[in-house]
Amino acid sequence: MQAALIHSYKQKELELTSVPIPDINSNDVLVKIIAASINPLDLRTMAGGLKMLLHYDMPLILGNDFAGEVVAVGSKVTQFKVGDEVFGRPRKDRIGTFAEYIAVNTEDIALKPKNLTFQEAAAIPLVGLTSYQALHDLMDLKPGKKVLIQAGSGGVGSIAIQIAKQLGAFVATTTSSKNVEFVKSLGADQIIDYHKENFANVLTDYDAVFDTLGDKNLEQSFKIVKPSGKIVSVSGLPDAKFGKSYGLPYWKQFLLKVATRNLSKLEKETQVQYNFLFMKPSGKQLSLLTEWIEKDQVRPIIDRVFDLNDINDALNYSRSGHAKGKIIININ
Repeated sequence: MQAALIHSYKQKELELTSVPIPDINSNDVLVKIIAASINPLDLRTMAGGLKMLLHYDMPLILGNDFAGEVVAVGSKVTQFKVGDEVFGRPRKDRIGTFAEYIAVNTEDIALKPKNLTFQEAAAIPLVGLTSYQALHDLMDLKPGKKVLIQAGSGGVGSIAIQIAKQLGAFVATTTSSKNVEFVKSLGADQIIDYHKENFANVLTDYDAVFDTLGDKNLEQSFKIVKPSGKIVSVSGLPDAKFGKSYGLPYWKQFLLKVATRNLSKLEKETQVQYNFLFMKPSGKQLSLLTEWIEKDQVRPIIDRVFDLNDINDALNYSRSGHAKGKIIININ
């Protein structure tokens, strides 16, 4: 099969090459991938930015979510059959969706929403699960609560706004002036043009912030969240609390504690809880998202579609930071 891979971290481009079709375990299915999507996680992995948390042997096929068709099932698989159309996010030690086939555990997939194309379905798994786990699992958003979702027109933000509205929250978001009407159409209640205003000078007394930007934007988020509120970040640094829950050795937990001492200081000063999110694959949660999608309450947002042969052009476009919604790769 054809696959896009790296031989070492900081490799400038993915190499398209032929590799064996993977074998499946008893609880796996083999999926012929029709479409995959690009996520910032792919770029961070490629650059070696996650070596503290993840160990990968080289060569490594990149890609973190997909939609496709089941072509073989393991001996213990009963919930899926050959011919099923599925979508999913493979677990972190089994990534590799920039390829024509993938072996994936059945717990990590769900039946594809009936009203979506494969390309549309491929836009959902990673950003949908990330948003749901941030807003529902960690923030426990309830009707009437106020949440700021950073970068509302991006791949994560555009789904997170819709999920937050399904949970009944009041949603503020940041975006550029050209995307104001777009994020409004997704359900955003208050929109801050970051070219003209600093959100930290506009918003107050918020219950939560979903940070997708990190750095100064993350630090300034502490200014707008009320005591006992929560900040969940997918772009900030993991802290020692995350390192312990993730099972990292003590020396790595110590390094994370040192690296995030400023965030810990802000937590104490503001009485706001900081959480770093490293999302977990979940076929069950994908099925919950499917219910909203099939009722047209949540919809995927696609910016551009590239063919697998043009994947490096797609990565460069992702690096530009100008995508509105997701970037999709046609595989088969």
